[in-house]
Amino acid sequence: MGTAVQTLDLNAELVAKRDRLLTVLREFAGVAVAFSGGIDSTVVAKAAFLALGTRAVAVTADSASVARSELADARELAKLIGIRHVVVRTDEFRNPAYTKNDGTRCYHCKTELYTTVESLLPELEVPVMVSGANLDDLGDYRPGLIAAAEHFVRHPLQEAGFTKADVRALAKHWELPTWDKPAAPCLSSRMAPGVAVTPERTKRVEDAEAYLRSLGLRECRVRYHEGDLARVEVPLSELTRLVSEPVRTELTRSFRTLGFKFVTLDLEGFRSGSLNELVPLELKVKFRTEE
Repeated sequence: MGTAVQTLDLNAELVAKRDRLLTVLREFAGVAVAFSGGIDSTVVAKAAFLALGTRAVAVTADSASVARSELADARELAKLIGIRHVVVRTDEFRNPAYTKNDGTRCYHCKTELYTTVESLLPELEVPVMVSGANLDDLGDYRPGLIAAAEHFVRHPLQEAGFTKADVRALAKHWELPTWDKPAAPCLSSRMAPGVAVTPERTKRVEDAEAYLRSLGLRECRVRYHEGDLARVEVPLSELTRLVSEPVRTELTRSFRTLGFKFVTLDLEGFRSGSLNELVPLELKVKFRTEE
């Protein structure tokens, strides 16, 4: 995960947002944080622990869509923060609406997560679920936020006025080791719309991205397209290295060993959410969140 970083002094605006965040959380008798170990949910977990102590609990979903390294990071981060941590199994792969991956997968995934956590609230002795959604998540194709609204999930970062840049700045101030961690959405998000999601395919993607990281790449995606085609996205500065020998030959061999029939390199480079371009317009309109 990296090591602790030097504390960053906050400007007056961020101090006010931090204080507002803590105030929002103190309004609850207790919270269950949907905790993936990503930077946003980590900041919310830290804030919840500071605001509520033992009345805050971090809940992490475990399924075939979660990389083992991400689950290990979540455990380590929860321990570092000091927050109570619960890992729950989710069964989204049993839902045909999820596995067929028609562009609404994220909605069904979050519905499964929030339904599972909701059922545990009495046992956890907290009344409210909260997420790590920030202001930058609004006005985009975010089916998961629709599911959150249906389950009355609160978004403290949005309520306190946090952008993604604000989240990273506060994480650095709090010396959270993942303050500059690249986004790491679930493995199922690598499947192009129309490509069925299976545990075998998510494992294939997990292993392929692990191989890319072994080459020293921090930001990378392996997009899974029809015909067992891997579309590799890396920063533009890394394109030349990946097509140079012996890296090209070894990369191709490794991906074919994993089960990919074709290996392609995206000349536009790494960019988050590129598969959203394949989502039908009517779904984008239906699941677009308001700014």
